[in-house]
Amino acid sequence: MNEKIKIVLVDDEQLILEGIKMLLSMEENISVDYLATGGNEILQYLEKLAPEDLPEIAMVDVQMKPMDGFELVEILKKKYPNIRIIILSSHYKSSVLGYMIKLGVSAFLPKNSSKSVFIEAIQAVHKKGMYFTKEDHTMLSSYLNSPARKKSLFDNEEMLTSREIDVVKLICQEKTNNEIAEVLFLSPRTVESHRQRILDKIGAKNTVGIVIYAIIHDIHSLQVKL
Repeated sequence: MNEKIKIVLVDDEQLILEGIKMLLSMEENISVDYLATGGNEILQYLEKLAPEDLPEIAMVDVQMKPMDGFELVEILKKKYPNIRIIILSSHYKSSVLGYMIKLGVSAFLPKNSSKSVFIEAIQAVHKKGMYFTKEDHTMLSSYLNSPARKKSLFDNEEMLTSREIDVVKLICQEKTNNEIAEVLFLSPRTVESHRQRILDKIGAKNTVGIVIYAIIHDIHSLQVKL
């Protein structure tokens, strides 16, 4: 039996928490470990956990008080960079999408998504590190046609070398460091060094940022679930 994907849910509406937990609890490979009604509560919970007990995924509502989802995401990405974050929102805005991508969020889901979409997103984020919907693709496309928005995502980007672009292409194909090393005849350690330099150069937080950078710069075409 596969190890369960550990998830925590953060939303200031108790009914939303209970509803999502009920949907996910029917999945054998998903474990909802904690429900939090605010940012401070989830941070206090995480602080008590040993590193090996931390959740793989946090599903976070954007509109919460007193600590909103934006502030919580910034704290989580700084203190727990290995926890992947799925944003829950009642509505999409392209400005929010761009900001969340810059922070390193892995997926965006409307709260009224179907159970199948929730499950699909969780599985994709756990396996690939990201999940994009048709709506995400539409908004990301707007960045392709707007130099100002393009600049806002990657403020301090430096030019990538041809080898770094090769690494980016393989990252977008969901290759691991070991697989990239085999393709490019490099050591995994060298690939990891390339990956870190790429992140530093483009100002991204994680693989999600690398993929978005590649899409915007026509290095990779985004494949989405339509």
